[in-house]
Amino acid sequence: MSLPERRSRTSTPRAGLAFSLALVLLAGAGCTVRPLYSDAATTTGALAGPAERLSSVAVKPETTRHGLEVRNHLLFLLNGGAARTTTPTYTLELGVSSQNATTAVIQQTKDTEPTAGSIILTSTYRLTEIATGKSDAIGRRSISASFDVPRQEFAAMRAERDAQNRAARELAELLRHAVAQDLDRLPAG
Repeated sequence: MSLPERRSRTSTPRAGLAFSLALVLLAGAGCTVRPLYSDAATTTGALAGPAERLSSVAVKPETTRHGLEVRNHLLFLLNGGAARTTTPTYTLELGVSSQNATTAVIQQTKDTEPTAGSIILTSTYRLTEIATGKSDAIGRRSISASFDVPRQEFAAMRAERDAQNRAARELAELLRHAVAQDLDRLPAG
């Protein structure tokens, strides 16, 4: 018996590999995806990068405790911890509301107290260009934070306050991302 003859297939895989590589390079050449917070200019005439545009947003004051928490975290995130600009280009108006919900009732006592809760913070926002007074973006973001409700009254109040603080930090992050996306869609001025 003789061994089967081996066919020469070296040219087919190499040609397929070269074709695949050419397709990948061609697809990559037309790619316009870039990082949202990149300071690299998208066009040669771009005046300001995303960091400068974010720091040019002034946030209007809030009156509620949870609104102030969101605003303070958002100001820190927009300015990168630096001082606020004295000549803002945009104003951001927030409307923050809080809702407290009981999520579980496990204790089976005569008082049947809740043992877990959830804080839901919702914010509507409006980004307005100061020079024209035109609303450039409107949006809504929401976040929830869970907490345990112990039997001690002070511990329960503290757990709820901590959940509000966590939700405020996370909502500020969501708002920063939303504003950055909205500013990225607007022409650089």
